[in-house]
Amino acid sequence: MNTLKYFSKYQILIFILFISVYQLNAQDGLDNPITKAMMKVYQQQLDEDPQDYETYFKRANEYYNHNQYAKALTDINNALKYVPTTEIDLKYQSLCLRASIYEVTENYEKALNDLNNALQIEPNSYSVIYRKANAEYLLMKYDEAKADYQRMLRLNNRSIEALIGLSRIAVNEKNLGLANEYADNAVALAPTEATVYLRRASVRKLMGNNTGAVDDLILALSTGKETTKALQELVDMGNTDYNAVMTGLSNAIRQAPKVGMYYYIRGTIAKAHYNYVAAMADFKKIINENLYNYHGIHRELAECQYCLGKYDEAIYDINYAINATSENSEYYVIKAKILRALGQAKEGLECCNIALTKNPNLTEAISIKGLCLTDLGDYEQAVILFGEATLNEANNPYYYMLRANIIEKHLKQEENANTIYERIIDMDNNPNDVKSLKGFALLALKRNNIAKNWIENILSTTTDNDGIVYYYAACLYSQLGNIDKAIECMKVSLQKGYANYYDWTLNSDTNINIAPIRENKQFHELLSQYSLIFK
Repeated sequence: MNTLKYFSKYQILIFILFISVYQLNAQDGLDNPITKAMMKVYQQQLDEDPQDYETYFKRANEYYNHNQYAKALTDINNALKYVPTTEIDLKYQSLCLRASIYEVTENYEKALNDLNNALQIEPNSYSVIYRKANAEYLLMKYDEAKADYQRMLRLNNRSIEALIGLSRIAVNEKNLGLANEYADNAVALAPTEATVYLRRASVRKLMGNNTGAVDDLILALSTGKETTKALQELVDMGNTDYNAVMTGLSNAIRQAPKVGMYYYIRGTIAKAHYNYVAAMADFKKIINENLYNYHGIHRELAECQYCLGKYDEAIYDINYAINATSENSEYYVIKAKILRALGQAKEGLECCNIALTKNPNLTEAISIKGLCLTDLGDYEQAVILFGEATLNEANNPYYYMLRANIIEKHLKQEENANTIYERIIDMDNNPNDVKSLKGFALLALKRNNIAKNWIENILSTTTDNDGIVYYYAACLYSQLGNIDKAIECMKVSLQKGYANYYDWTLNSDTNINIAPIRENKQFHELLSQYSLIFK
């Protein structure tokens, strides 16, 4: 059976929602009234009896389930401290729970010790042997791990987990033929299960077979199970081996040319890597052949057109998306960005107000409203809005840059602006990540040599697959007045495919832009030379 052909509209919607949200922040859950009441009871019981090992165990489980690992560890330590030797089952469960805490916090030596102690109580526990083997593998105790995976097979000769574990060991032993055999045998045991393809994909990635890994992730998607995990791994692989992911998705499309989901995923990944022309082709394919009807496709299309400088087309598609649903606050923000690019800041401001009426905490709407007000000369209100954005996203340096820029250039409060620039430099962001913007903050503080060293270090140590790093380098060198270096970086960025025409031609916000070289003859020659990436 060719499982690539079988997708429901429900499954497709799952993929769309995943990509639209991309990642959700986990809710603590301890604020739930029922949970709070239960935790209060636990505390009362422990106040009455500080050696109540059962309550420590129960509360440790609750903390663990809500990702409160330090508190869970304290409670389970107390449970193990006070549990009587006669309570063998509770001791076993407590050891397993503490091992879980150590596993999730990557303290594998201690996890292994607890798992060994648990096996003293239950010598044939399949799950504990499996966890023990995995801990040994992560600690590079390959012989011990191999023995435990083989022990699992003796307990269950159809153990997919054991076969995948032995496959990973074989990769470590550089016996790729055996590794493939183990992994293929695992798939043969459960050819309709997503997890087996996810596991074989992990083995193939270890082997350096990214193309095979992508094929497995697509097969996992086609089962309709574990869809979020499979898609997340596929998107992550797109960041490390874009060509392998695109090739795999193209192969899937050739096998199942009417499955709109594949076009959507391929288009979304292409868009994330600034390949807007390819992304638009996939989104238009979905629309033109009615592979499925979803207003979000028009939103994706509008964003691509905006980035390519096709503003009139972008307005058409974003209006279509807005009119198709009442859940459209983010669509109004995109429309505001397009209108602003068209020089219609007043109309963009109105769109931001609509978006914020629908969703008052939408940070991008707040920041775009601030930019529209900046265009309209209302700098004091713009500063307030950028301040709100920094409160919403305290670790996003871009909003701080916007605020400091207005304070410095338009409100003429250099000292206050410098305080914000210093804060960007002190942020706990990776300084080797160009999007930390530390170099641009240094530049605003007139520490030009340090800013130059920052970007030079990034260029020498970072792999730039999409041209985004060289685009930022072109911006920084432009602002430094080093025109030759800026043009050189611009050329590399275009060669690598950074196709955001808006950034190249219009973006003049803060000092993160290439405005100083836009009148340069070589700038226009390069845009002409690489015009195909925009068409």
